[in-house]
Amino acid sequence: MTVRDAGMEPSHDPGARADARHDSGTRAGRAGQSRRAVLGGVLGGIGVALAATGPAAAAPTPGGDPAGSAGGTPAGSSGGVAGARAKARPVAPVNAEVAARFGPEYKTLPAAVAGVDIEPLIGITSTEDIAARRQRMIDFIWKGAGLPQGLPAVEKGVDAAEFASLTGVRRIDLLTVPLRYRISAKVYDLLPRKPWNRRLALYHNGHGEPPETMLRTVQALLDRGYRVMAYAMPFHHWNGGQQIEDPANPGTMLPSPSHRELAPWESESFSTLAFFLEPLVVTLNYAEATYRPASVEMLGLSGGGWTTTVYAALDPRINHSYPVAGSLPFFLRPASPKPSPTVGDWEQTKESFPGFYSSITAGTADDYLQMYVMASIGENRGQLQILNRFDDCCFNGVSHRVYAAPLRDRVRLLAGGRPEHGRWDLLEDATHGDHTISPYALSVILWDLDSTNVTT
Repeated sequence: MTVRDAGMEPSHDPGARADARHDSGTRAGRAGQSRRAVLGGVLGGIGVALAATGPAAAAPTPGGDPAGSAGGTPAGSSGGVAGARAKARPVAPVNAEVAARFGPEYKTLPAAVAGVDIEPLIGITSTEDIAARRQRMIDFIWKGAGLPQGLPAVEKGVDAAEFASLTGVRRIDLLTVPLRYRISAKVYDLLPRKPWNRRLALYHNGHGEPPETMLRTVQALLDRGYRVMAYAMPFHHWNGGQQIEDPANPGTMLPSPSHRELAPWESESFSTLAFFLEPLVVTLNYAEATYRPASVEMLGLSGGGWTTTVYAALDPRINHSYPVAGSLPFFLRPASPKPSPTVGDWEQTKESFPGFYSSITAGTADDYLQMYVMASIGENRGQLQILNRFDDCCFNGVSHRVYAAPLRDRVRLLAGGRPEHGRWDLLEDATHGDHTISPYALSVILWDLDSTNVTT
């Protein structure tokens, strides 16, 4: 199976076809009963995993709770998917030494969740809802022009100092994506020395994270035969040091801005969100046009986790996504034990882009909860959100437990109970106290990818 065409109409979505099939006969009655049961509320199960089936069930581990105890089976769990897993999902206990350094606010639900009904916050109740919200996101970012159809400039066989320590690399190509205001985004396309497994992984780094996590993750993917594209945020890492054209004085170049200084470039005819998301569209166009991967996976840390969340929601060509320490729903952000950075960077806040975030929601729904659903529904699609309980930066604590079970159920319902048509889960990583993709989290990601049924 090849990745879907960039211009595919929402009505072609396989998840939508599955939903339509459940609209007839007695199956519709059963689906209606299931929908009423789930939408009736599952808050009584907050923080408790649903009964897990198959080899993905995470049994308690000596020394404490499983580090992923907030969720049940992760995205891509068998649940009837062809090609049952040969290995159980990795589990790890809470790191007792790390946990001892933190107070009860890192171990109990905050007062902000008391009395909150999660069901209306999720909002999405049909695949048609997903198609409409996705189109509104695209319309806001590209002002009605649709997803960009362009291709990057390609330079094959470059030297890239950032990746010099990697082994098993056959070649590195540099993809350059021109953007508005005379800036560009550089993306590195790493080809494995091992035979290619027909899968493409997109790794997105954050704002200022050191390269160790990126290199460890990319190395593991190369070792499994993935082709890997590596991305940096606008004006960070290998995209840093650029000048940008003054929006008020065309032709005048200004120093590289921080993200919080981008407001003057936001206008009725241009959204600065394109700086963050257009490089992904254009480089994926290139992959689809030249070597047509069978499956596209996306991983990201911190700001890259936010990018993974948003992009997987708006482009169904992303099959499996793994945002790490990248977001929480808006209503939970002030409740985090360390709320200051958790309220989000400039591009992550409703105050910066009220038109964008409100374009996703309907009524009282929460933007991020809806994006999690949008990233999960469709043929051979799924998302595993990863949050570090003791993260020393962002999105820490256990408040996510309030939505984990209801959101997992909603995706299961929308997918008609068929994991191959959509799955979502959350991994709470309590094995460390860092802002990173831990070795444990990486082992779960790789297990999920290794076990996913992909027809090549």
